[in-house]
Amino acid sequence: MSSEKITRQKLSDQVFDRLRAMILTGELAAGEVVPSERALMLRFGVGRPAVREALQQMHTMGLITIAHGERSRVKPLNAGAVLDQVDAVAQLLLSAEPGALAHLKEARRLFESGMVRIAAARAVEADVVDLSDILDEQRRCLADPRAFIAADMAFHTRIAAMTANPIMLAVSQAMLKWLFHYHSALLHWSGKEEVTLLEHARIIERIAARDGDGAVAAMQAHIARSADVIAHH
Repeated sequence: MSSEKITRQKLSDQVFDRLRAMILTGELAAGEVVPSERALMLRFGVGRPAVREALQQMHTMGLITIAHGERSRVKPLNAGAVLDQVDAVAQLLLSAEPGALAHLKEARRLFESGMVRIAAARAVEADVVDLSDILDEQRRCLADPRAFIAADMAFHTRIAAMTANPIMLAVSQAMLKWLFHYHSALLHWSGKEEVTLLEHARIIERIAARDGDGAVAAMQAHIARSADVIAHH
């Protein structure tokens, strides 16, 4: 028989597991104050160092807030909060791993294509109006690269929101942020702003027509062309 050694678990890890269980069961709800260090010491029968280490681990994972002079509170759990936790590591990955940017662009192309198909199927008039308003705002930002990029991100985020899927929305926002943060050179769009506006208008037109295939084709052409812009910077 292979040996199955039992390792002694650190006290702080055990406190962390208990605290996480309290959140999972709803004993500690989002926004609620976390019990004091003294209360946790008494409850679990451990010393202050174990409690502090566990709380710090909870904070690092984005499960609670720790602010100087204020009581810790449980943070709301959602897809955006989860992806925010990996943001810094994602930036490192994109900078350090040669193939990572190409992988990100490939993933985004697949993701945006799937989302725009859902958006075309579910679109209501208010969605189309919002997308058109964002396009108008982007048109007004031609002389301001940063504002143009912000409007560009808002356009794709609004399409993601049309899926009514918070995980899709969070992943879409994360990928956009990683892409644009990684390539600050994108703030100079090589005179392609007018092309971007035309492509966005075409995507809106296909969404408004409830044309899933057409919307996907328009989105794929747009993503492929903007990916080339990234590649050449």
